[in-house]
Amino acid sequence: MDFDKTMSFKVERDSSLETKEIMKKVYEALTEKGYNPINQIVGYILSGDPTYITSHNDARNLIRKVERDELLEKMVKNYIGLEDK
Repeated sequence: MDFDKTMSFKVERDSSLETKEIMKKVYEALTEKGYNPINQIVGYILSGDPTYITSHNDARNLIRKVERDELLEKMVKNYIGLEDK
């Protein structure tokens, strides 16, 4: 394996529900249940374990519709001020 080469990565999009709307609903469900939503979402993204997300208001099923790599891509773009295209 050659470690000097950069691997290209492309994310396929699911357009059924906007990622932003899903994340808002998940955030609200976690808040309603008394969790720290940021910590829970970060735990989910890092581990891939959906039990970090409450099943309240179908949040756990909703977040599974969004790929974790898509969430990370959107967060990085937002953090450095790039528009999502």
